[in-house]
Amino acid sequence: MSSGIKNNVQTWKANLNEALQEKNFVTELLAKVEQKTGVGRLYIAIGFCAFLIVYLMVGYGAQFLCNFIGFLYPAYSSVKAVETSRKDDDTQWLIYWVVFAFFSLLEIFTDIFLFWIPFYWLLKCLFLIWCMASTSWNGSLLIYNRLILPLVLRNEKKIDEAIGKAAEVVRDVQDAVESTAGEVAADMARRRFTDTTKSE
Repeated sequence: MSSGIKNNVQTWKANLNEALQEKNFVTELLAKVEQKTGVGRLYIAIGFCAFLIVYLMVGYGAQFLCNFIGFLYPAYSSVKAVETSRKDDDTQWLIYWVVFAFFSLLEIFTDIFLFWIPFYWLLKCLFLIWCMASTSWNGSLLIYNRLILPLVLRNEKKIDEAIGKAAEVVRDVQDAVESTAGEVAADMARRRFTDTTKSE
């Protein structure tokens, strides 16, 4: 049993170390820190992750940090996905944003209860990382396919009707505003014209 765990840890470390050797901004920064400190980039990355975990548990501004982590990489990956000709990466990130928005909306209404959950921001951060993971067990795909999609499909007609009614209301308000604005502008122009003719 313990040899299996040890093998899993060694495999995980080897995969992480391999990922840290790829060429990108983060690994170049880690290489500079590694060169100056003499500490391996694997241990720097693990230490940084440990710091983030502790900070998300007890740090001031943990909510901001959690939401920043849940936004930064997915936003960057979404921009990259839009710029490629492949469709599958666009779909992956659209699904992530649907799940992110769904849970952000739920969080607004359940905030008073979530406040009492210990280490909530750490748990949420881990949840968001699970949702953005590029794996077969990706959380956003699972939640989308098992929860959100069936909910939308079951209520699609009602949702479309509500959106249609809302669009009509917006058009009516827009027409009323344009009409009122036109009347106000015409009235102001008449007053100016009357004021200038009186002064002459």
